Parts: sequence; C-alpha cells; structure tokens
Amino acid sequence: TGPPGHAGPHGEKGRRGAEGPPGLQGPNGDAVYPGDPGPSGRPGQPGPKGEPGESRRTGGPGGPPGDPGDVGVPGFVGPQGELCSSCLIEAPEMKCFVKPFDSSSFVLCSPGFPGPPGDRGPTSGCVPHSSGFLLVIHSQSVDVPLCPAGSSQLWVGYSLVYLEAQENVHTQDLGQPGSCLRSFSTMPFSYCNTAACHYSSRNDKSCWLSTTAPIPMMPLFGTEIVPHISRCVVCEMRAPVAAFHSQDLSVPPCPRGWRSLWTGYSFLLHTSSSEQGGGQPLSSSGSCLKDFRTHPFVECQGGRGSCHYFANLYSYWLTVVHPAEQFVTKRSHTIKALDEQRRKTSQCNVCLRD
Repeated sequence: TGPPGHAGPHGEKGRRGAEGPPGLQGPNGDAVYPGDPGPSGRPGQPGPKGEPGESRRTGGPGGPPGDPGDVGVPGFVGPQGELCSSCLIEAPEMKCFVKPFDSSSFVLCSPGFPGPPGDRGPTSGCVPHSSGFLLVIHSQSVDVPLCPAGSSQLWVGYSLVYLEAQENVHTQDLGQPGSCLRSFSTMPFSYCNTAACHYSSRNDKSCWLSTTAPIPMMPLFGTEIVPHISRCVVCEMRAPVAAFHSQDLSVPPCPRGWRSLWTGYSFLLHTSSSEQGGGQPLSSSGSCLKDFRTHPFVECQGGRGSCHYFANLYSYWLTVVHPAEQFVTKRSHTIKALDEQRRKTSQCNVCLRD
C-alpha cells in the first residue's frame, strides 16, 4: 500500500436541507443576570370590614352604632337677663344678657331682632317726609303761607271758620285740613231733600278767617271781598304739632325736643249772629292765631253774595291769669284800647316735635 495522496480541491457547496422538527425544551439554566422588573398590576378589590375591637374599659366586644334619636321638644323661653354692657362694647350688633344658671351666671350674646322697615328714601327733587301728620297754617293775610322746612305742601286755599245752615253752626278746627278750602264762595254748599237739591235759596251763611285789612262800614261784594279773606296752606309733616298756652304775657317755651313754628294769641271760640258758635281745641294749632283782632272772622251771606263784619259776631280768647288772682272774684270792666286788649290775652306757641 502506498502513502496517502494529497488532499483534493473543495467541492461545491451543497443545497440547504429541509428544516427539521423543533427539539425538546431544555431545563432552565442558571440566571447570570436578573431580568428587569415587570409593570405594576391593577389594585385589587377592598377587603371586608374587620370586626370591632375589644373595649379597653370593659374588655368586651363593642356593639354596632345605634340609630339617630328623635328631635327633642323645644324648651321654654327663659326670662330676659340683665343687659351686659361689656359685651355690647365688644359686639355692638349683638344683644347680651346675664342669665342665671344653677346658682351661678353666664353671659349669653345673641343677634337682636330685625328692626322695622325704614321710611321710603327721597327721590330726586323731592323733600323727604313721613306721612300721617298734617299741619294747617293760616296767614290772616292775602299772602299764601309757606310750609316749614322739611315738610311738603299738599294744597293752598282759603280759611274757613264755620258754616251755618238753618241757624245751626257747623264749626271747623282751624288746625285741621278741613278748614282750608281750595276755593272761596260766599255759599260753598247746597241743601238737598227727597225732591231736589237747592243752592243759595235760604239765608244760610259761611264764615271765614279775616285779614288785618281795615274793617269797612258797609257790606263787601265781588272783588271787594278778596283783601278780607285769609289764605292758608296744608302741609305734610314728619312729626306731630301741638299748641302750648301760657295764660300770661310771656310766650310759653317749647318743651325739650320740640321747636317753635310760630307764636300768637290763644283763640278759644266764636259765636255767630244766630247766637250759635263753636270752639277750638286748645291742643290744636288752630287755637293759636298769629294776630289778635276783636273781629278775627267775617260772615258772608250766601243768597246776597256779600260779606260783612256784623256787630253781633263775637270772638273769645284766653286771658292772662296772675297766680295771685287764681281764686279771686274778677271785677267786671271794659277794655277798648287795642294794645291793652292784647296785653290781657294769653300768649301761645305752636311747636313741632323734633
């Protein structure tokens, strides 16, 4: 046998064979490096409520919570205690009281009750006022008087003292709005029966507060009457008005908290030519006339359309009474001088509550 020969050249590469079946899974090998942590899982469902723990005081198990109780009956309102001034300083919007409690006391502060609604506020160009208080002012002249500051004018007119029908006098309170008629007439009313109404067919009369014009000797007609009829105004006030009479020569002062509107003479009552008459309440502003006259009013005949100062018209005024003469019998005498008449007449003051 001879020696081996030299290696021959490489043959051509053969074709790839068909893929064989997968082999069996081998056992897990030892991890050389730990893998990365996986993603967090979703939260699980909450577990059931645990049993109540044991009571520390008794050592026994605690029971379940009870149901809410019914609403109790309101207690009686206790008496109001004394006002706590120190609490009011700290909280002026609170009402504070000291209330007794088991032989001791405690301070109770609670919000006060809401106050009543206030007066309506003023609108542009209007004077603020409160309704309910009316004042009539008679000028005893042809000039229309002005309402006091802070009040509002309702109407102006002519000063009516009384009306006489079938010789019965129906007088007016000069402090009430009915004594200020918007229009003047010697016969401002008619009378009616079941058949008809009749105007100026009887000798009925009207009487009006006069001015300081000189008293004429003859009856007045038409426009001659104008200078002799007093003008008036009705005002709405924010507070009440009252008249105060001194029964002496001095003007009585207004009480504290009041202010004067006008001063004058204490007019008491009057009688007409038919011997009927009427009076003024002394608390009324109509009982305080600014000017004193023995004939402060003029009587007008409706059928005739005339006015005249008849001699059998009488006015009555409060007089001056000195303290030493209160229970002394008065001596009859006559006073003719106008200045002396005024000095014997009581002074008055019409005051407005501030």
